[in-house]
Amino acid sequence: MSVSTLQRDTAFQVRSLFRSLLRQSTQFSSFNFREYARRRTKDAFREHQKETEDRRIQELIQDGLQNLRMMKRQTIISQFYQLDKLVVEGQKMGKQTGEGDIVRQKDTG
Repeated sequence: MSVSTLQRDTAFQVRSLFRSLLRQSTQFSSFNFREYARRRTKDAFREHQKETEDRRIQELIQDGLQNLRMMKRQTIISQFYQLDKLVVEGQKMGKQTGEGDIVRQKDTG
């Protein structure tokens, strides 16, 4: 294999890992965990985007795969402990009147 073929294969692996981590981060039931996982994934890839040493890149890929396995395990566990949605997640629990106020349709508490 030529050097450019190895670089293309590695680039494909890295992009695939990045997409998998982002996709898996959307599976968390908690908004805070979802946002943390997305932010941490993006930050980690930005931090190491200038790496050129092949051995170091392979180590980072292995770390990413380990993080992906851990994230899959944690998303399954998080499904058992679902809480009410936060305000920042949308889906208002009432209807709006003409003045912009929200009137509760059901009692929460």
